[in-house]
This record gives sequence, C-alpha cells and structure tokens, in this order.
Amino acid sequence: MNDNADAPGQPGEVKLEPAPQRIARLALAAVLVLLGLWILHRYLVALAWAAVLAIALWPLYRRLVGALPGRGQRIVAPLILTMSVGLVFIVPFVYAAVEVARETQVFVQYLVDARRSGIPVPDWVPRLPGVGSLLDEWWRSNLSDPSAAQGLLGRIYSWVPAQSAREVGGEIVHRMILFGFTLLTLFFLFRDGTELSRQLVGLSDRLLGQQGERIGRHMIQAVLGTVNGLVLVGLGEGVLLGIAYIIAGLPHPVSFAVVTGILAVIPFGAPVVFGAAAVYLAAAGSVAAGAAVFGFGTAVVFIADHFIRPVLIGGAVRLPFLWVLLGILGGLETFGILGLFLGPAVMAALISLWREWTEPAPPRIV
Repeated sequence: MNDNADAPGQPGEVKLEPAPQRIARLALAAVLVLLGLWILHRYLVALAWAAVLAIALWPLYRRLVGALPGRGQRIVAPLILTMSVGLVFIVPFVYAAVEVARETQVFVQYLVDARRSGIPVPDWVPRLPGVGSLLDEWWRSNLSDPSAAQGLLGRIYSWVPAQSAREVGGEIVHRMILFGFTLLTLFFLFRDGTELSRQLVGLSDRLLGQQGERIGRHMIQAVLGTVNGLVLVGLGEGVLLGIAYIIAGLPHPVSFAVVTGILAVIPFGAPVVFGAAAVYLAAAGSVAAGAAVFGFGTAVVFIADHFIRPVLIGGAVRLPFLWVLLGILGGLETFGILGLFLGPAVMAALISLWREWTEPAPPRIV
C-alpha cells in the first residue's frame, strides 16, 4: 500500500474541485453580481461615465504623473485632473444656468405682453419660401389677434413658471448628484487605475485566455477613438462654422458656434444648427450669405463624417465605417449620450470576436 496516497499537498498534485461545490460557487457569484447591480443601478450611468473619462484622459494622466515629483503624485495627480474635469463641465453649466434663468424671465414677461396685445407677424415670415404665406395667415389668426393669442399663450404661461421650474429644478439636482459621484469615481480610477487594469487583465486571462485581453484592448482603443472622433472633431466643426457665422454676419455667432460644436458630437446634429442659421440669414434678406453658410457647413460635415471620424474611431481597431456608424446611432438610441462611446466599444468587441472565430489560425510550429 502506498503510504502517501492520502497525504494532501503533494508536489505537482492538481486537486479538482467537486462539481456541486463548483456549481454552488458560481451560483453564489452570479447572485452577488446581480444583487450588486441592482443596488447600484441608479449609479451605473455615473460609473460608466467615469470609466469613459478615465480611459479618454489616461494618456494625459500618465504625462501629469511623470511631471510631478515625489510620493504626492498618487494623490496630487488624480486630484488635479479630476478637479480640472469638474471645472470644464461646471463652469459652462453655471453660465448656461444663469443665462437660462435670465432668458426665462424675459420669456415670461414676453408672454404677459403678448397676451395683452398679441404678437405681430415678423417681417421675414412672409418671405419664407414655400410656406411663407400659409405661416403668415396662421400667425395673424392665432397670434396677432389678442383674443386668440390669450387663449393659446395662457396655457403656456400657466405651465412655464410652475411646471418647468419644478421639473427642471429636480432634474438639475439629480444630475448634479450623479456628476459628483462621477467625479469621485474618476478620482479613484485615476489613483488605482494601474492596479485595477492589472486585475482586469488577470481576470480576463482566467476566464477567456489571451482572447479576453485582446478584446478589452480593442474596446479601450474604440473608446479613445470615439472621444477623439466625436468630441474633438465636433469642437473643430464648431470653430470652423463659428468663423463662417461671423463672416456671414449672423447675430450671436459665438452662441451658435457653441451649440454647433455640442450638437456636432451627435451624428447629423450640426446640420440642424447651420441649416437654421442659413434659413434665418435667407429670411433676413442675406440669401447669398445663407447659401454660403449652408454650403460650407455641408462640406465641413461631409469631410468630418466620411474621412476624419472613420479614421479616428475605426482605424485603431480596423472597425469598418458602417459598424462605427451603427454603433454610434444604436448606442445613442439605447443608452443616450453615453451610448455614443459604449456603442463603438461594443461593436469593436463583436468585430474582434468575429475575426477570432472566422480568420484562419496561424500555423503551429512543430
């Protein structure tokens, strides 16, 4: 009889886990994961935004860490970059909130005056091509007549002060709480990102092997490319069209440029702004300026959407433009603004799996 048959811990021995115990452990892990997701479901959007920002700003963070000497870089670098992100978002938000409050007060006063005397037809309305006469007739019947305008605008006036203030105020508070949680998560992702990435690589190797790490890298590259392709290119479109607005003599060209840059992040968003600007210029009598703004905007958007963005978003992971566009549009429809970045990342993972399963494996060296 072998005396060492029952001795535990023999060198080279592989102890197999019993099947019931393995199933129970997996079931417990699945239950805990689902329970954690249910507890955090209100904050998952904030966590996802923090992850997107951390991935997009990680190269900048590494440069900042290298520029800071001493042991303080573990706290100082994440704190500086997180506060900078907060300022980039908070300062325009506060400015917009002040302007909206001011404009709302003006709008309410405008409604009060309009209920008393009606709203005269603007000079440019009859000159609108195609619909000018119909719109002029409707305006005179519903808005220029004080009695008709009082009934129509009275409902708007009764809704604006109470409904909008209550709903918008609650939404702003909720968004600010989520944004604060996003910044807090972003700080810890910067501080512990290196260790977290090492743990994620180890987990993917255990679960999926080398394929899991490769898919993860493709998703990260897709997020980086999407940030560059959507945000930076959108801001570039806003700058170029802002110059066109100034040359064309459009009122408030800086505000129009800012709105153009923001909406240019969303596919087909910029044409809404420069199209409205072109219609306004044409209605005001500057038909040539309106046509020039529309033509220049169309050329800028065409070049950005068909040449620059596909290279920036899909070039790093060889993602075809069709799948880039479907990922952006589908992600936007499913997850909102966050889907602009999650959609291409998911498409990159799917394309990576497709290539892994369909492309012939490299020959084995015997």
